[in-house]
Amino acid sequence: MLEQRSFRDILGRFTTGVVLITADTADGPKGMAVNSFTSVSLTPPLVALCAADSSSTWPAIRDAGNFAVTILGDRHAELCRLFSTKGADRFAGGGWSTTRAGHPIPTDGLGWLDCRISTVHRAGDHELVIAEALEGDLTDQAGPLVFHAGRFTALAAA
Repeated sequence: MLEQRSFRDILGRFTTGVVLITADTADGPKGMAVNSFTSVSLTPPLVALCAADSSSTWPAIRDAGNFAVTILGDRHAELCRLFSTKGADRFAGGGWSTTRAGHPIPTDGLGWLDCRISTVHRAGDHELVIAEALEGDLTDQAGPLVFHAGRFTALAAA
């Protein structure tokens, strides 16, 4: 059987982008950094993400039923680290706005989507979430925040 550490190391070689998932919840603004995010369908516009059972943030976002996705740029490594730290005051400081649905988003993200949860599936020690994108916008053209082999890295020109 494949050991967990080997599995993580192998999948760590798959380069991903990073997004923030944020929501205006009954307990106030909540958010988490996610690199397991992808588009699913154009018609209807669907996205997917995976949320760990160990997340203390995901239950409040799931209960809200909707959330915003912000695509992070190469200048957002520290923001991503903040949103990956348990117990941190993730929304401290300036640089935040809200979507029309009321979800907090960083003002300098690359783009954002407002999404409504369609389905949630149990998947091992995670939940696989499918959500419909209802609204969004491109907001910057900087380079993306890229995660590879357990660290942030930059894209090289081809």
